[in-house]
Amino acid sequence: MEQAHAPQKPKVLIIDDNPAIVDVIRRIIKLDGKYEPIVAYDGVAGLEAFEAEHPVCVIVDAKMPNMDGYQFLRCLRGDLNTAATALVMLTALVRPNERETGLLSGADEYLTKPFRANDLLAAIERAQKVSPEERLAKIQAMLEAAEGAF
Repeated sequence: MEQAHAPQKPKVLIIDDNPAIVDVIRRIIKLDGKYEPIVAYDGVAGLEAFEAEHPVCVIVDAKMPNMDGYQFLRCLRGDLNTAATALVMLTALVRPNERETGLLSGADEYLTKPFRANDLLAAIERAQKVSPEERLAKIQAMLEAAEGAF
């Protein structure tokens, strides 16, 4: 007799060059139970994993070898096939200009390390609810604010 297969959980891709951070994030997502975590340790490997696994959300660090998080975000946002993907930047970079760079590069959410598990899980949920129109409006508002500062 054939066993019924459980429906596959949506995937969340974690991209960070620090294995300890990756392990913590992976455990948080696994314990939450809504998603299947998948992992890459730099932006290039992250693009390969993204293409192979089609995650619903990506959590990406800013500073990594081979391709940093900003470049990764711009790659996804610049492709019509991946532009609507939920993107969360999770980084140790805390200055306001670094946050702006992350958001202007395409992050829906920008969290800083150290972080709380509940904050990360909430950011994943919020990022998935952002529509392409909301994303574009947010970026346009940031650009207009930046222009007004000069």
